Amino acid sequence: MSIILDHVSHIYGSDTAMAVKALDDISLVIPDGQFIGLIGHTGSGKSTLVQHLNGLLKADSGHIYFNGQDIDDEGYNKKELRSKVGLVFQYPEHQLFEEDVFKDVCFGPRNLGLPRKEVELRAYAALKQVGLPDDCFYQSPFDLSGGQKRRAAIAGVLAMKPEVLILDEPTAGLDPRGREEILGQIEKLRRERGITVILVSHSMDDVAEYVERILVMNKGKLLYDGEPREVFSHYRELEEVGLAAPQVTYIMHKLKEKGVDVDTDAITIPEAADAILRALS
Repeated sequence: MSIILDHVSHIYGSDTAMAVKALDDISLVIPDGQFIGLIGHTGSGKSTLVQHLNGLLKADSGHIYFNGQDIDDEGYNKKELRSKVGLVFQYPEHQLFEEDVFKDVCFGPRNLGLPRKEVELRAYAALKQVGLPDDCFYQSPFDLSGGQKRRAAIAGVLAMKPEVLILDEPTAGLDPRGREEILGQIEKLRRERGITVILVSHSMDDVAEYVERILVMNKGKLLYDGEPREVFSHYRELEEVGLAAPQVTYIMHKLKEKGVDVDTDAITIPEAADAILRALS
């Protein structure tokens, strides 16, 4: 198993009157190669949770194991952990700082102490994997479009060849085509390299389209953990905690209410189209 969380809790401001329990007794297993969606309203604990997975934050109680080792054991190599569990922040500007994109993507593997040739080969391969045009390689990262900045930030993490890739709102602010391109490339990488992907997103349609398992956070607790159809079947309960289901879910339930005998478990557009055609045939 890749990552295990064993009764993990985290409190912000624990020694103050304003203490907030951001994670409350979280236990879960994240197997190798899984594509996971992590959802929850703002303040639910999503970002706090993912920052524990590569040791950016330390649990106040409980244990986190990566490949069988407790990451908080004395002497554990956190630098190596962060090369294996890569986190792409919501705002790419927080990760881009070199004078050009290629140097930026080289930064991570160079810090691993790799030979220059290996560093540059990794950077080039990662930039091609995320679909960034060659003419962007030697531009300032801050001259790129929003979608290109996101690709550059993802490439910088991929160049480390992580076993786990965590993406915090990677498609925020992008148009539908940009979202589809980035998430399609991520899914392709997952299939080709067998990496684990954790997608933090507010887009239920993106989550329904790509992930095979959903974790729902609410007030620091794990509210649901299951396959997308099972989780989205609780769409009324999700609404009560500030979330929603994919748009398709609501359309299918409306059709059912209008007397069309459709499968209300459909959560993607192709599934809905098939269900409607079956109902009308």
